[in-house]
Amino acid sequence: MTETGSRLLRSTPFRLALTFALLFVLAFILSGAIVYQLMSADLAEQLDQSVKETYSVVAVTYAGNDREDLVSAVDSHAALSPSKEQLFSLTDPAGNRLAGNFTAADLPDGFSDFAASLPGVAPDTMYRAWTGSVGPNSLTIAFSLSETEELERIVLMSFGWATLIISGLGVAGGALLAARVQRRLDGIAATMDDVSNGRLDARIPLLGNGDDIDGVSRQVNAALERLAALVDGMRQVSADIAHDLKTPLNRLQMILEAAADRTARGEAVADELAEARGESLQINETFDALLRIAQIEAGARKARFVDLDLSGVIDAIAEIYAGVAEDNGKSLSATIVHGTPCLVHGDRDLLTQLFANLVENALRHCPDGTAILLSVRRQGDRILAEVADNGPGIPAQEREKVFQRLYRLDSSRTTPGSGLGLSLVRAIADLHGATIALEDRRPGLAVIVGFPRAEGTGPGLK
Repeated sequence: MTETGSRLLRSTPFRLALTFALLFVLAFILSGAIVYQLMSADLAEQLDQSVKETYSVVAVTYAGNDREDLVSAVDSHAALSPSKEQLFSLTDPAGNRLAGNFTAADLPDGFSDFAASLPGVAPDTMYRAWTGSVGPNSLTIAFSLSETEELERIVLMSFGWATLIISGLGVAGGALLAARVQRRLDGIAATMDDVSNGRLDARIPLLGNGDDIDGVSRQVNAALERLAALVDGMRQVSADIAHDLKTPLNRLQMILEAAADRTARGEAVADELAEARGESLQINETFDALLRIAQIEAGARKARFVDLDLSGVIDAIAEIYAGVAEDNGKSLSATIVHGTPCLVHGDRDLLTQLFANLVENALRHCPDGTAILLSVRRQGDRILAEVADNGPGIPAQEREKVFQRLYRLDSSRTTPGSGLGLSLVRAIADLHGATIALEDRRPGLAVIVGFPRAEGTGPGLK
């Protein structure tokens, strides 16, 4: 047996198909046996009815003590059956044959079965007989069972051949279906092998027929897409860390070397130490932000999710940052429809962090005189929260890039920050199943965060 055939015999789809075929054949045999028994009983009943009807037709010709008509009727019916498919016997009280094509001996009254050996008839041919008294005489009518037995044999052979054909088709069909399913399972296994060997772009092929295997394959492919995105993100983070932190680390090293030189000359190094402390704090904040993003993306905070009114979060952000915006020469206001709850399912602290980052981003990168507007509203089954400004905005080709870790626009590289604020916003939004859209307001930019609307009550509703 080839390796492919051996694998097919061991495969679960083939075994399931073979089991189903076996169950189907057993059910067919059982139903066939029931049909055969019913048919045999019906044929036997019809034969008995024919024998009795023929007996009645012959017996009715006897009138009084005149048996000539009876003898004539028996001989006439016997003459109509030269092949002795039907037997007729009329005997007197002494057992002598008066008419017919055989002599019935020792047959009880009523129905009986007997084997007869007659000229021109196969030995031990079985007959079904009815015996009764017509006056002083005994009349026996017997029909051969050969026709009934032949019908039963044909039916048995038909069921036998049908069972063989169904069994063959079941095994062959099971093998074909199992081979087809096995090819798809082999495709899944090959894809997973490719992924384990580092080919993260490998995907399970889909037939597009919407069956269970296609459904599972879509879920696996979605998981692989997510895995590939996470791995690419890790690679990008590694590259960005190496690129973006190299400058502050080199600057820290230069500061410390300068401090060492000044110390060797006996000069004060307080300024250098303060500067080095600031650089180290900035580096530490960058790593803290990266760690926080990783924790959020891992879903570690979902246990703290409750149903809450997003209007309260927006209102709190507006209250906290209104004075900060005024101190920086900008204005901040909020548009909230009170009395209409905007319920979402989430973590209040993380949502506060999300909108705080968006507001701080606008305050940091917009010029004096910029107006920042916060709003939240219901739209169908979504809750839309918006942070809009009339500042310089973000070029269209840069809008997706700003959510990458450590990515900064050229115009913002001279401002403080690590380039992780919007990455944290994206991570929190993804954790909450929210979407983020950046829209050009000409002038200015609007960041619209769309949350699934929650229906319910809970401890977060306050």
